[in-house]
Amino acid sequence: MTLTQDKLAALDKAHVWHPFTQMKDYNGGDPLIIERGEGVKLYDLEGRAYYDGFSSVWLNVHGHRVPELDRALTEQLEKVAHSTLLGMANVPSIELAAKLVRIAPKGLTKVFYSDAGATGVEIALKMAFQYWHNIGVRGKTSFITMNQAYHGDTIGAVSVGAIPMYHELFRPMLFPSYAIPYPDAYRQGGAEAAAAATIDRLKRLLEEKADSIAALIVEPIVQGASGIMVMPQGCLSEMAALCRRYGVLFIADEVATGFGRTGEMFACDHEAVSPDLMIVGKGLTGGYLPVAATLATDRIYDAFYADYEERKTFFHGHSFTGNPLGCAVALRSLLLMEERGIVAGVRAKAAQAEEQLAPLIDRPHVGDIRQKGLMIGIELVKDKAAREPYEWSERIGVRTAMRARELGLLTRPLGNVIVLIPPLASTEQELADMIRILSNAVIDVTENGWGAK
Repeated sequence: MTLTQDKLAALDKAHVWHPFTQMKDYNGGDPLIIERGEGVKLYDLEGRAYYDGFSSVWLNVHGHRVPELDRALTEQLEKVAHSTLLGMANVPSIELAAKLVRIAPKGLTKVFYSDAGATGVEIALKMAFQYWHNIGVRGKTSFITMNQAYHGDTIGAVSVGAIPMYHELFRPMLFPSYAIPYPDAYRQGGAEAAAAATIDRLKRLLEEKADSIAALIVEPIVQGASGIMVMPQGCLSEMAALCRRYGVLFIADEVATGFGRTGEMFACDHEAVSPDLMIVGKGLTGGYLPVAATLATDRIYDAFYADYEERKTFFHGHSFTGNPLGCAVALRSLLLMEERGIVAGVRAKAAQAEEQLAPLIDRPHVGDIRQKGLMIGIELVKDKAAREPYEWSERIGVRTAMRARELGLLTRPLGNVIVLIPPLASTEQELADMIRILSNAVIDVTENGWGAK
C-alpha cells in the first residue's frame, strides 16, 4: 500500500525528530518528502523536481541513481551484506583501504573504518591521546581546535567543536580544549592579517603549552559549518610546520573537504600537507552509504603494535566498521572519479561558478562570497558598509533557502550564510541554473522582502 502525502506528513510530524531542526517550526508547515532522485535532482511525492544544491548535506559526488554505483551495491549484496572486522577481514574493506592509501597525502598508510565523520573524529582524538601514552610520554592530554569549528556531534567531537550555539550547552560534559582563531579575511582586515593572527596565536600557545598538547585538529582550507571560511594561502602549511616543530600531532578533518570538493582530491593537497591523522567521510561512498575512515601514519600505528600483554591495543570499534556494501560502493565511486576526471572538472566548474556569482557581490545585502572549488558561501548582511549581520529573529538565511526551494533548489543556510555545494558531477548548465535560482532567491528576500512577517 502506498501512503498519501497527507498520511506520510502526519506520520512524519507524529514520530520523526529531525536533526538540526526546530520541530515547532517544522510541524507548523508542510514537510518536503522526497520520494526519489535522478542525476542532480530530487523529486517529491507530487513529482516536483529540485536541484540538490547542497549535495544532501555536502556528500553527493556523482548524482543520484548512478548505474555504476547501483551495480556495485547489488553485486556485493549477492555476496555478503556485512561481516565484522573484529579479528577478521572482508574483501571490499581491504581493497578500499589500499586505494585510500594510494590517493591520500604522503605518509598515511593505515586505515581505521567507522560509520560517520563524527565517529572518525572520535577515533582520531583517541588515537592521538593513546599514542603519547603508548610511547611513554605523559601529560600530553589536551587538544587545540579553532574558533567556530565543527567536527561532529559525538562527545569527543563536540569537545573540539567551537560553535557556541551548537556546543556551549554541553560544555559541562566535555573535555576542555584550546581554541585559536580560524582566519576570517572578511572581518579581520584581509587575508594577510587574518592568517597572521592565526599563526601568531598558534605559535604563542605552542610555546607555552606544547608539553601538555596531544594534537591540533583543523578543517583544512575550508571551515564549513562556520560559514564556508576559506584559509589564506600558506596558512595551513605553516600551521602544520609549527606542530611538527613543537612536537604536536596534526589532525586534518577532511570529512567535508575530501574527495574533490575543493578542487584537489583532499584539501591538504593544496599545500602538500601530510597530516599525522586524517578523517574522511561524506563523499567517500559518492553519497550512497554511511562509511568513514581515519587514516594514520606508520608512526602512529607502530605505537599500538606490541605484544598482547602490553595492553597497547586500540580498544575501539563500531558494529558496521568496514561494511562490505559501503566499501564496495566507495571503491567504485573512486574509480568513477578517475574515469570521469571529476577533480579536474571541479576546478573548471569552480571558475565558471566564480564568474557567474560575481555580479551578486554588487547587490546591497551581499557582504561576501567565499569559495574554494565547489564549496560556496554567500554571506548576507543588513548593512553592507558596516558589515552588520542580520538579527537571528529575521531568519534571513532560512527565508532565502525557502525561496530557493520554491524556485526549485534545495539548500540549507548557515545562519546568514547561504551555501551552494552541488554534486560534483553537475554539468555546466545545471550549475548555471542553480546559481541563477540562488541569486534570484537572495534578491527576492533581501531586496523585495519575500517571506517577511
